[in-house]
Amino acid sequence: MVQKYQSPVRVYKYPFELIMAAYERRFPTCPLIPMFVGSDTVNEFKSEDGAIHVIERRCKLDVDAPRLLKKIAGVDYVYFVQKNSLNSRERTLHIEAHNETFSNRVIINEHCCYTVHPENEDWTCFEQSASLDIKSFFGFESTVEKIAMKQYTSNIKKGKEIIEYYLRQLEEEGITFVPRWTPPSITPCSETSLSSCKKQAASMAVVIPDAALKEGLSGDALSSPSAPEPVVGTPDDKLDADYIKRYLGDLTPLQESCLIRLRQWLQETHKGKIPKDEHILRFLRARDFNIDKAREIMCQSLTWRKQHQVDYILETWTPPQVLQDYYAGGWHHHDKDGRPLYVLRLGQMDTKGLVRALGEEALLRYVLSINEEGLRRCEENTKVFGRPISSWTCLVDLEGLNMRHLWRPGVKALLRIIEVVEANYPETLGRLLILRAPRVFPVLWTLVSPFIDDNTRRKFLIYAGNDYQGPGGLLDYIDKEIIPDFLSGECMCEVPEGGLVPKSLYRTAEELENEDLKLWTETIYQSASVFKGAPHEILIQIVDASSVITWDFDVCKGDIVFNIYHSKRSPQPAKKDSLGAHSITSPGGNNVQLIDKVWQLGRDYSMVESPLICKEGESVQGSHVTRWPGFYILQWKFHSMPACAASSLPRVDDVLASLQVSSHKCKVMYYTEVIGSEDFRGSMTSLESSHSGFSQLSAATTSSSQSHSSSMISRWRFC
Repeated sequence: MVQKYQSPVRVYKYPFELIMAAYERRFPTCPLIPMFVGSDTVNEFKSEDGAIHVIERRCKLDVDAPRLLKKIAGVDYVYFVQKNSLNSRERTLHIEAHNETFSNRVIINEHCCYTVHPENEDWTCFEQSASLDIKSFFGFESTVEKIAMKQYTSNIKKGKEIIEYYLRQLEEEGITFVPRWTPPSITPCSETSLSSCKKQAASMAVVIPDAALKEGLSGDALSSPSAPEPVVGTPDDKLDADYIKRYLGDLTPLQESCLIRLRQWLQETHKGKIPKDEHILRFLRARDFNIDKAREIMCQSLTWRKQHQVDYILETWTPPQVLQDYYAGGWHHHDKDGRPLYVLRLGQMDTKGLVRALGEEALLRYVLSINEEGLRRCEENTKVFGRPISSWTCLVDLEGLNMRHLWRPGVKALLRIIEVVEANYPETLGRLLILRAPRVFPVLWTLVSPFIDDNTRRKFLIYAGNDYQGPGGLLDYIDKEIIPDFLSGECMCEVPEGGLVPKSLYRTAEELENEDLKLWTETIYQSASVFKGAPHEILIQIVDASSVITWDFDVCKGDIVFNIYHSKRSPQPAKKDSLGAHSITSPGGNNVQLIDKVWQLGRDYSMVESPLICKEGESVQGSHVTRWPGFYILQWKFHSMPACAASSLPRVDDVLASLQVSSHKCKVMYYTEVIGSEDFRGSMTSLESSHSGFSQLSAATTSSSQSHSSSMISRWRFC
């Protein structure tokens, strides 16, 4: 397996030339890197004007590996070839390195780049990427991989000390300014302007701080011989090291790499639908920074959010009055770590009455709105407290809990809520404080604990009786001033007290079923299944020519071909095959076929658009300006794709392969609309269709489109 590393963009608040002067002092050897024994120059080139300087070195490393492993390998030292390409005119340095020792067994590549910050020419940006591919190593492949990754990450951390050391050394020698390169024909400082140059140098002098920003080790470990990809400062699509520390927290180099690589993958496949960085990080943490596993569950969650319009729940849904009156939960200040604090008086809540009055889906939607509000409060607290806050604390008071709360439909609703929240809001619960747990609590815990993730379960703190008032209790986590009054605190808590829901508010099972269906079919998107030999088709009747048919669909499973046909006569009644019940976590779909098998293309119907092959995970938005009235058929047809060649970024076919779906089944989620041509340009509806974003979890970017004569199609790979 190929191990990869990608650093964030690290910004040095020093001019490029001064950083280069410090960097060059690391050769031929560096006392701060014991494993870097020495280096020899094997090739060197300088342009006549001195702007280009290319130097190739052979670096000797004493790798910290078990003596037995070195003996088996038959080497004492490992050699790397490093090529530095300095362009003083453009103020860039590209560093490429690869291993020379065991190159037929182990392939190590690294690419580093120093550039000028795009917004401040006196700052320098640094970025690096690396890869490690162990083909074979005498049966010690796993051991060698661990040694290589450990030493590489430690060298990345040492980069901070190294740059700090040499910058201080330069300062001690009185060097705080290095002039920029200028063409030989231009004299940078004449004798008459020598004094002004000195003043300029003094004005640009910098004071070396106690700690410089982190930098990766180049030439000492890994670098890539691939074509250089210049880093243009720190644009919006790159992550800055300072930003990560301020808004996301302290991450190890490998954790930073996982975040950046997954974010890059999303940028390449999602375009205008990039979740926020803290949300991506939550999914990575939930899967111990396994990129493949995090990618899979995140793609599923984003599809779920889009289908059920969860992004808009806080703006478009108002909780029923019954919930506002009898749901004993609410937000209450924050804990000592700055996390938003949610208080739930579960023992005072009539769970049976709420389920009988509202149904399971209304309760689920309310819990989702609580989680969305929690995400918003985390962002606010991050700004208020000046440190990353990505989770909240939940305080659950169980006083009053009894066998009534173990009512089977109520427990079933609770388990479903836990399942949905675990799948779509990972790592949002920072701590769960369970207070005044009664004797019946172990029964409830036995029922729900198997559905709770191990990482989440470790955040639970359970107190029986009044134990929460003693050492290690509530005061360790919540300031005394905000402990709720019902827990003998001084702060008035505005959380509803709950109580029994009047039976007059109960509804019949049929009413609840209809309400549940209504709640989760309130979406502009529909789901459909596509089988080999059984396409899904929808019929659109056009009365006025020059109308505009718009569409927005995601290919959730498999590869499909999208076609648009026109017919002067209406097809026969649709053949419909229902495929599974509608579900919030696994939405089903229908399969409708309209084109009769006896119909002939060119005689009974015609193709008005070229077939569009859409790969699994793509999101497609487009429109077609109709030329004739009649009946238009939009068709999603099964398409078999040959196996893809290996690439640096896996396709979603591989990402979602673990779902074990049939190889002859595809799924699409679509929305269509017909509008008049005079209303098409600039209409809000078409604008929403074109962007198809994830609202609160998205960072909007500019959408792209491809024009095809009378149609406009924009296409983004979704997964």
